[in-house]
Amino acid sequence: MDIALLEVLVEHHNNGDHAQNGWKSHVYSVVIGNVREKCNVTITKENISSRCKTFEKHYEAISKMLSQSGFGWDWINNKLSIDSEDVWIKYVAVRNLCVPHLIV
Repeated sequence: MDIALLEVLVEHHNNGDHAQNGWKSHVYSVVIGNVREKCNVTITKENISSRCKTFEKHYEAISKMLSQSGFGWDWINNKLSIDSEDVWIKYVAVRNLCVPHLIV
């Protein structure tokens, strides 16, 4: 569902279909139709807004990591890369996160 949702949002973002406080109303209709067609699921504008907030939280977390030494972006696999497990352990320790060892 995320792919069906993001296909439309990226296209409309590139076309400048943003209102001051989010997406223009017709974008929600197109997203709803695309998700229904590709996933056979009916969603609402509220579902889309909620998922966009989740995307924003993920983007913020990844951006913070990428600003740190030892983190990068793997353009081939489209994922975060970390220089070593030690980098991850230090990152987690500084933030007092309860996260297990890095799974490579």
